[in-house]
Amino acid sequence: MKQRKFGRADDMVSEVGLGTWQIGGSWGEVSEEESLAVLRAAVEKGVNFFDTADVYGDGRSETLIGRFWRESKSRHDQVFVATKLGRSSTPGWPANFTLEAMRAHTEASLQRLGIETLDLTQLHCVPTDVLQQGEVFDSLRVLQDEGKIKRFGVSVETVEEALLCLQQEGLSSLQIIFNIFRQKPIDELFDAAKAKGVALIVRLPLASGLLSGKFTRDTQFAPEDHRNFNRDGQAFNVGETFAGLPFEKGVELADAIKPMAPAAMTPAQMALRWILDFDAVSTVIPGARNTQQVEANVSASELPPLSDALHQQLRAFYREQVAAHIRGPY
Repeated sequence: MKQRKFGRADDMVSEVGLGTWQIGGSWGEVSEEESLAVLRAAVEKGVNFFDTADVYGDGRSETLIGRFWRESKSRHDQVFVATKLGRSSTPGWPANFTLEAMRAHTEASLQRLGIETLDLTQLHCVPTDVLQQGEVFDSLRVLQDEGKIKRFGVSVETVEEALLCLQQEGLSSLQIIFNIFRQKPIDELFDAAKAKGVALIVRLPLASGLLSGKFTRDTQFAPEDHRNFNRDGQAFNVGETFAGLPFEKGVELADAIKPMAPAAMTPAQMALRWILDFDAVSTVIPGARNTQQVEANVSASELPPLSDALHQQLRAFYREQVAAHIRGPY
């Protein structure tokens, strides 16, 4: 597993990390045994960056990660654990954004993870006006001074929010949606983030699985899977599911790019390799429901870069075939 520098810090993180939303249960049922096996496989393959959130399964994801560290006797200083706060139902918006609530949510995450200090905490897709007001960043700095967090960042929905956050002193990272179907950050964010030394964490690299090329129009998802209950933005931002594309259109577009994959790569590997070819990216955090998916995701780190011609082809495909169909804030 290759590693990259995490923004302006000296920390090195695996360029392929692990997103653990699925362990929380919003990708269909994943048992505790399966979840622990996924975490074990990731560590064995050299993954040292793990992204979670306090609302993933109402703390289930963090609890399972904490259990894994205890049972495996892994050293916490050998991994980088990032979590998020701000979307808890208790006390809920807007009370979540007070210092008292943020401190309580941070302490709860620390307890579930079984650690004393968070490597990174991120504001979890909070309202734009809260970011504009700026008090939440002052609270994060207080938590940093108290030793509860080492760094802070923001998980954002739009490039506009990302650029707004870049103005904040001490910002360590931005987590963004970026994939072959969501290319706007290339032109509007990457250079600015690099200039500020801010790490970019890429979520939804496979557009909720669309870019694996395995779905058909008839593919069904479990009732508790966000790909069922949020495919049109019924529960939260539509961009978090299928990159904001209507499912049937997304399947059509994914089928169209399958033939572009190099002979030695699956469509999913091409999609991950495409992201890793951008040096502004610090780490990409695909999820995994089983060990086979972990191994497939991690393999992208060892694949050769895509050709310039293929990059140009995928850029043109996005502009001409994809961009007009993206829904939601972007």
